Amino acid sequence: MVFSSLLFLFFYLPVTLAVYYLCPARWRNLWLFLVNLVFYGWGEPVYVILMVLSIGVNYAAGFLVDRRRDKGKLILAVNAVVNLGLLFFFKYYDFLAQNLSGIPGLAFLHPLGISLPIGISFYTFQNMSYPIDVYRGDARSQRSFICYGTYVALFPQLIAGPIVRYKDIAEQLDSRQESADKFASGVRRFCVGLSKKVLMANNIGALWDVYKAMDPASLSAADAWLGALAFTFQIYFDFSGYSDMAIGLGRMLGFEFVENFNYPYISRSITEFWRRWHISLSTWFRDYVYIPLGGNRRGKGRQLLNLLVVWTLTGIWHGASWNFLLWGLYYALLLILEKVFLYDRLRRAPAWIGHVYALFLVVVGWVLFSVEDLTLCLNYLRSMFFGGAGFWSGTFLYYLRSFAPSILVMILAATPLAKTLYQRLPEKLTHILNPILVLASLLLSTAYLVDSTYNPFLYFRF
Repeated sequence: MVFSSLLFLFFYLPVTLAVYYLCPARWRNLWLFLVNLVFYGWGEPVYVILMVLSIGVNYAAGFLVDRRRDKGKLILAVNAVVNLGLLFFFKYYDFLAQNLSGIPGLAFLHPLGISLPIGISFYTFQNMSYPIDVYRGDARSQRSFICYGTYVALFPQLIAGPIVRYKDIAEQLDSRQESADKFASGVRRFCVGLSKKVLMANNIGALWDVYKAMDPASLSAADAWLGALAFTFQIYFDFSGYSDMAIGLGRMLGFEFVENFNYPYISRSITEFWRRWHISLSTWFRDYVYIPLGGNRRGKGRQLLNLLVVWTLTGIWHGASWNFLLWGLYYALLLILEKVFLYDRLRRAPAWIGHVYALFLVVVGWVLFSVEDLTLCLNYLRSMFFGGAGFWSGTFLYYLRSFAPSILVMILAATPLAKTLYQRLPEKLTHILNPILVLASLLLSTAYLVDSTYNPFLYFRF
């Protein structure tokens, strides 16, 4: 089940909210835990068992760490092996079997063809943060299995984040304040995200699908760049829209989740980009991998090695495919270059140079991310820079004219300008406009969903 579906909008969500607010406060976590499992198991019920098993293992690990701190590191190590072992089996085994079975002595390895449990990368990381936070003293162990299960399986952020760490939400699980103002704020935020996903990401995603289906060698340079820009907008509005919806849904239920995006396309460096893009993932790797490895405390050489490790893992985390590994190494190289000499020069340079530099490299990076076949990926990049069929085409002009209004709106929406101007309006006017805009966005999004069958969600595979 996805947020941008009629089933979710007009059945699952209203029923969930109605029963939630009718329940006494002490029963609300139990209700959420049950409907979370329904939400997760809607498409593949069998994987509910895997999720409950994962919840049980980490709940027990937190309990043991809290009571046997002398054995804390051993318990964390065993827990990490179990969590990463499950993640490896479901997400990476087939990939490794396919690539290693040709090696003499490894012919017994065969892909199993097991489907990937939705959101396993996200809820595995959330699970792993719990016993670590308890061991570090950042949070107390959770006595209630239902409360802990609610944290892991909470449907607003279950499928694609933001990655909510236990220490950030522990108090809210036991005691949170629901209010009309918070609920209204959640509805507004949800509708912003729904509009991003349905009216923007789906719209421009159709253009990317057209170009991705073509032979890259047949594309002009202008076509290849237009396609890459289409995906650049699609993935931002798709994923940030989902994060907005998750944050909004959380507020409707009394929770406050961390922000996951902060206008990443206005960045002046790759370092800044990753402080603004998928913030919850970046901070997870920083706090649970980069800093424990030594961070920047053991000299420049060790810092650069730590960056390489973190970004190799980041690439692999996104998927079992060579393009994701290359994408991670691509950003590792860029970030290392900025650490060594580029970052200070970019800060001193005129702002527009940094913006062009960062956006250019991000667009190129999204090609690596989106085209999994390495041969097709390299051919696409070749067309971007050398023009597989020249540098211009009638096809490019046709699609540019067709999508120009949408692209202009998305350029504006990818910056804080519209939000800043709206916030400067008189408060009395915004009180009038807010419900009108919420209703309009809901009606337009619903009309689109009724009329169109095109409703992809890019981060389901992670």
